[in-house]
Amino acid sequence: MPQASLHRDKMNRFLTPLFLFASASHAEPISLSQPIDCTLGETCYIQQVVDQDPGPGVKDFQCGALSYDGHQGTDFALPFHSSLSEDFAVLAASAGEVRATRNDMPDILFDAPSAPDIAGRECGNGVVLRHENGWETQYCHLAQGSIAVSVGDQVAAGDTLGFVGLSGHTEFPHLHLSLRHNGQVIDPFDTTSNEGCAEPKIQLWDPPISVPSGGIISAGFSFEIPAYDTIKAGTAAHTRIAPTAPALVVWMFNFGTRAGDVFSLRIDGPQGEVFGMSEALTKPRAQMFRAGGRRAPPQGWPTGRYVGTARLERDGVLLDQELTEVLITNEAN
Repeated sequence: MPQASLHRDKMNRFLTPLFLFASASHAEPISLSQPIDCTLGETCYIQQVVDQDPGPGVKDFQCGALSYDGHQGTDFALPFHSSLSEDFAVLAASAGEVRATRNDMPDILFDAPSAPDIAGRECGNGVVLRHENGWETQYCHLAQGSIAVSVGDQVAAGDTLGFVGLSGHTEFPHLHLSLRHNGQVIDPFDTTSNEGCAEPKIQLWDPPISVPSGGIISAGFSFEIPAYDTIKAGTAAHTRIAPTAPALVVWMFNFGTRAGDVFSLRIDGPQGEVFGMSEALTKPRAQMFRAGGRRAPPQGWPTGRYVGTARLERDGVLLDQELTEVLITNEAN
């Protein structure tokens, strides 16, 4: 078998549906640095973590649902598809040896009409690193042709492995990082075997990483209810709108929402409140958006600055809030 095929087969072996989750409390610890060159909460966010429920249910390390059934890693997500143009580097989380790479899969959503068959290659383009004492990290969904290392290379923590892409089984641009010890999945946010929610968790990130249990990815203004595809693409927001616009709409793009979460949207303009709404969500969603607004008055929109407020509450407590602005002006593009 050609050497390249051996490398691909090795990567595929780690993507079987078998769910293995183990405690690392008795393992020689490994220290992990953030594996993507971005600012959490600003230019990237954590979309999903390891599912610690061994059955058909879902439970993340905080006893929430920021995961899905059988998810075996941490997803560091970019907010929009357009973020890919910024070339976010994927970094080695710890020093090690490159054991496998794949670099030839196209960057395309797995369910797109022209997407290729990815059976057995769900990781997409990626890298596997072997570390000391039985530890291993795997980096998935990198951009085609971006892999910067070769099998046998020795890398230091923070070295560039490639760039975030859309290859493999992915619906949004992100880096999926899996951590294993002697072949078993380890959650880097919780290396203990404690099953209770109140017990302190010991994580392997240095410095520690905080994970919001859901929140607002972005918010913006438009002159109509935007298509979901434009929100995910990063092209829905307008900073200037003409007074003759047919409507004024504020929208919010959320992640990790749960049934019972309450979202609210409000628009305030030069003459006070323009629009307000609040609604409880009935289903959990990995990602979702809501939008609302008003049709234009007969005389058109008064010119000036308008502020949109997007809020997300959980159990009566504010989970996240984002402010956005638009200028109503005759000079709008």
